[in-house]
Amino acid sequence: MLTIPGHAHRYCDGVTRRGFLTAGAAAGLTLPNLMRAEAASGRRTHKSVIMVYLTGGMAHQDTFDLKPNAPAEVRGTFNPIRTNLTGVTVCEHLPMLARCMDKVAVVRSLVGQRDEHSSWQSYTATTMDAAKRENKPHFGSVVARLQGQTDPIVPAFVDLSPTMQHRPYNSPGAALLGRAAAPVKVDGDEIGVMRNVVVPPGQLADRRTLLGGLDAMRRADGGSTDTFHDRAFDVLASNKVVDALDVTKEPERVRERYGRGSPRHQGDGAPQWNDQLLMARRLVEAGARVVTVAYGFWDTHGNNFKSLERQLPLFDRGVSALVEDIHARGMDKDCLVVVWGEFGRTPKINKDAGRDHWARVNFALMSGGGLRTGQVIGTTDAQAGEAKTDAIPYPNVLATTYHALGIDPHAMVYDVSNRPNPVLPGSAQVIDKLV
Repeated sequence: MLTIPGHAHRYCDGVTRRGFLTAGAAAGLTLPNLMRAEAASGRRTHKSVIMVYLTGGMAHQDTFDLKPNAPAEVRGTFNPIRTNLTGVTVCEHLPMLARCMDKVAVVRSLVGQRDEHSSWQSYTATTMDAAKRENKPHFGSVVARLQGQTDPIVPAFVDLSPTMQHRPYNSPGAALLGRAAAPVKVDGDEIGVMRNVVVPPGQLADRRTLLGGLDAMRRADGGSTDTFHDRAFDVLASNKVVDALDVTKEPERVRERYGRGSPRHQGDGAPQWNDQLLMARRLVEAGARVVTVAYGFWDTHGNNFKSLERQLPLFDRGVSALVEDIHARGMDKDCLVVVWGEFGRTPKINKDAGRDHWARVNFALMSGGGLRTGQVIGTTDAQAGEAKTDAIPYPNVLATTYHALGIDPHAMVYDVSNRPNPVLPGSAQVIDKLV
């Protein structure tokens, strides 16, 4: 659906920063070329966020908070491996992220989430029923309302999340902020259709000439012209958004680094489609402030370990590539990457070799945005069932996200009736160890 309202730095897979940028030279994607293009166009860098929502709830104790000394019915079958942070381990199926942990902050002690399969907690910092009752908007709409577009062609907020069978997984709307703050929503396979419906420049020029004549007649009669015509023509005449979504414009080596995946949905949740992670980076470079992606299906009530063994390698490749790419392109001070889901999983493995819902503690990954990365915040008990130190209320992740965007999380945002509404409640605080 489309709605329009010096030193070599080594990548997680062993490729050097210089090598990664060299791979993009043919397409003009080296950092110096990007900087020269920005200078020539007058475009300034802007604060942005890419949020990856893990539908279904990923098992925290089988990924970023393993408990190898716990009883067998708790620890599971995966082994921990070292990362490039002293004393920090992750799951053996996350080797690329293990080599990138100096660029990531892991919050292991998120608390306060509800046992609720919905994106609303991640995107509005409250539960779905409360958000609907209070007409709370998606955080991307708040950003669009407060900061607007960086470019008249590129929307401030793009939602790449597809329409999923389980409705609460789908993204909240702009709610009290109205359609002007709604995202451009791009649903998977229709990206190809978008490329084919762009009106040829010559045809647009003819239409612009005709409209110009009509406007001249209107002015002669003392009437006014519609300035929105010019904006509409600018949007139609520009392929900027469509080009940003077209990952085939990337060098093949870059695409292979991200991994491919598939636009096919998993279960009643999202696809595990790594092209969307690359699209998100390209959209931010084009000028978007917020890009959201629903990624994978992690509701592993049964066969938890077989499912994760199959899914984690692609997750590892895609997220590590995004983290490294943001840093290689000099975007890490301005672009924040957030990866999280709706809750954790039970410490005890059930009779179906799965883990059930566990809202008492969860994790989040954060990278870039000028934050203090290369650290783990918080600990859990011996079974990863409760926060032991530095319990972080989950709305604080969004408070920190707003902060990274240059927005006071306790400021007011004005709705369509010009009434003030707090961006977040006063209880939501920036995670101080990150800033």
